Amino acid sequence: MKHSMKKIFPLVLAMLVLIQLFITEPLTAHAAKSLDLGAESAILVDAETGKVLYAKNPDVALPPASMTKMMTEYLVWEAVENGQITWDTTTQISDYAYSISANTSFSGVGLKQQQEYTVEELYEAMAINSDNATTIALAELISGSEGEFVQLMNQKAEELGLSEFEFVNASGLDNEDLGDNHPEGTDPHGTNLLSARSAAQLAYHLVNDYPEALDISKIPETDFDGQTIRNWNYMLPHEGDNLGQFFYEGVDGLKTGFTELAGHSFTGTAIRDGNRLITVVMRTSSDTERFVETAKLLDHGYSKFQIEELFPAGYQSEDQATIPVAKGKQDDVNVSLSEAIRIPIQADEAELYHLEYHIDEDKLNENGELIAPIEAGEVVGTAELVYDGDVDYGYIFDDATSQIDLVTDEAVEKSNWFMLTLGAIGDFFANLFTSAFDWIKGLFS
Repeated sequence: MKHSMKKIFPLVLAMLVLIQLFITEPLTAHAAKSLDLGAESAILVDAETGKVLYAKNPDVALPPASMTKMMTEYLVWEAVENGQITWDTTTQISDYAYSISANTSFSGVGLKQQQEYTVEELYEAMAINSDNATTIALAELISGSEGEFVQLMNQKAEELGLSEFEFVNASGLDNEDLGDNHPEGTDPHGTNLLSARSAAQLAYHLVNDYPEALDISKIPETDFDGQTIRNWNYMLPHEGDNLGQFFYEGVDGLKTGFTELAGHSFTGTAIRDGNRLITVVMRTSSDTERFVETAKLLDHGYSKFQIEELFPAGYQSEDQATIPVAKGKQDDVNVSLSEAIRIPIQADEAELYHLEYHIDEDKLNENGELIAPIEAGEVVGTAELVYDGDVDYGYIFDDATSQIDLVTDEAVEKSNWFMLTLGAIGDFFANLFTSAFDWIKGLFS
């Protein structure tokens, strides 16, 4: 009896170990996909592909505070690009902008009236120090009034495909803080609204359309009108104080935000080994927690994901390598991917992706054939990348999917009239024979 128990015990122990592995493995995998974030909403995006790597309540519209200034920054860059203004264009400060700058509760840079400021100076104070009055001055310079500029902001948001937004001023302050100066046509009690997704969408356009903006947003401190102004982004390499604890290698933007209503928010971006990520955290509890939570997102992105080419350009599916052709000199044509499919994926998950082909039905006849002539490189459908794992956050824009054009690899000439005629005759007799066979079969059934 003791001898048999000695044999059984190791088997029982091994079974317990295996059971434990089966129980804990799914939990570990699930934990790897989740993050414990102290933010009401958040999102993590790959800046090259627009792939969302993590999201928490990403579509809840919240006050973005000074993250609003990303739209003002975008419109300044666009105005420069269009030749409407230059970086050397100068302007004076209006009574409205001056009143905001003189209000000590807004911690402005102290603008002076009857003094000319360049666009470059005003932009740096806005992008680096998050100054409100310089933002208003730029809005007035571009559109004549902040009210007109707000209309431009909302038009551009629509054009850029932002999912949830409402702009009521250029700075991100609450309209109540602006008093009688709130932009014409807006609610005197209104506030700007963005979701984490739409803030990331705006950042995506800013860093991809105007990457030079990062050359300014990454400046920790600079001189403005004889004084030193500092960047509120603690993840940059600040010197002195105790801000070094928040430094994160690769961070070069983008915009902080705070009001009593909005709480502490931050749209961040970092680049490592050529891989740029965009993060948004909204309504964290303190000015430092927003950077702690951003670091969690960036750690998650850089440690868990890597850009991988899942399918190369010219890839052919073993099951759907060809499409039948009618009226051609050959009976079928090879089809393949027009370009490679590259996205950020988690380690060891490449096998969880497969392709689904969608052939353009308008190009097929009733028998599911392409009709010759067919050109080489002709788009005949799309190949959709499908993920078979547990969680897929999709893409930053709703209309963005992993669909790549499916193209023909060679041309197929139309068959000459003689061969087409022979084919038609053959089809006629084949159909006639089939009909006759079916009729005879019916007589004896």
